[in-house]
Amino acid sequence: MTAQERRLPRVALVHYWLTGMAGGEKVLEALCRMYPQADVFTHVLDRDAISETLRSRQIKTTFIDRIPGARRRYQLLLPLMPLASEQIDLSGYDIVISSESGPTKGVITGPDTVHVCYCHSPMRYAWDLYHEYRASRSSLVRALMTPLMHYIRLVDRSSAVGVDRFIANSRFVARRIRKFYGRGASVVHPPVDTTRFGLADSHEGYYLVLGRLIAYKRVDLAIEAVRGTDRELVVVGGGEESDTLRRVAPPNVRFVGAASDEDVDRWVAGCRALVFPGLEDFGIVPVEAMSAGKPVVCFGRGGVLDSVPAGSAGVHFDEQTVEALSAALARFEAKGVAWSAEEIRTHALGFSEAVFAERIRAVVESARDALFEEHRSGERIPMGS
Repeated sequence: MTAQERRLPRVALVHYWLTGMAGGEKVLEALCRMYPQADVFTHVLDRDAISETLRSRQIKTTFIDRIPGARRRYQLLLPLMPLASEQIDLSGYDIVISSESGPTKGVITGPDTVHVCYCHSPMRYAWDLYHEYRASRSSLVRALMTPLMHYIRLVDRSSAVGVDRFIANSRFVARRIRKFYGRGASVVHPPVDTTRFGLADSHEGYYLVLGRLIAYKRVDLAIEAVRGTDRELVVVGGGEESDTLRRVAPPNVRFVGAASDEDVDRWVAGCRALVFPGLEDFGIVPVEAMSAGKPVVCFGRGGVLDSVPAGSAGVHFDEQTVEALSAALARFEAKGVAWSAEEIRTHALGFSEAVFAERIRAVVESARDALFEEHRSGERIPMGS
């Protein structure tokens, strides 16, 4: 492709909803910095809940945003989002990047537009965790979920056909994309602010749990693993499980609640290690802790297999049980002072935003080159190549 043909492509960024600042929104921020002239589209927008970087952009919403109560109950409107995605007019764009966990990759693009989907995760409540989510609901909700999730799965899988290239945020998610969509995916880990934390090569003796207190994070395992021991556990974060966990926690567990960035930095700097007992698609918090030189004791499945090397940056446990986590803490402590904060931090720097941007550009340019070659040769590039 010539320099003239590459000049100033029109780029659209499509994100599922903008109602807070979680990992997906951090990815969108990085994409906005990569493509400062890109237009941004989303289903629901709450400007007060997003960062200044995103607020400064012109963001266009679908009809979902105009439904009364959408900003509070947007997840109930999920069945309408595939229809809303199809109404976004992307006919004038050369590159479309969808930031996806379900309802946005179904946008319609023409044969001259490259559609790259950065998939944070296929919808877990519709696919691999469907039966778990369904079992935890009331009989009425279960009855409604059965036909609704069937419809969602059909739409979710069919919308994958319009994507030219998939990018997964971990090998774990890439396997799930292959399983549910029948497509291959490049792996580009999400950007982590590895400059936020300074190197902390000492500690104050406590273990740290950091993040939202919701069921699948399995903070209960960390609490039970320190019960009856002289270990101290500090829990930083709030969420729907907060009251339940506080009621059952022993005296050597301290709950801090939601904390400011400055307080989070201080708790990370002072911890002996981060405890990460949940199953995550990637898991940004372990990388943040490692950027401060902190080792991680984690459940050895999911995204941490990409980010936390066992032995040099942490300890893995193989089952989500109190016994397995307790044994992992014992193995961690047996290693004593052998953990190298400098080596752990050096490893974490490989997940920086600069690395993310370089790898995203490589996939997008590869997809554009493939499209150009298809047009020049008159041959169709096989889907998923």
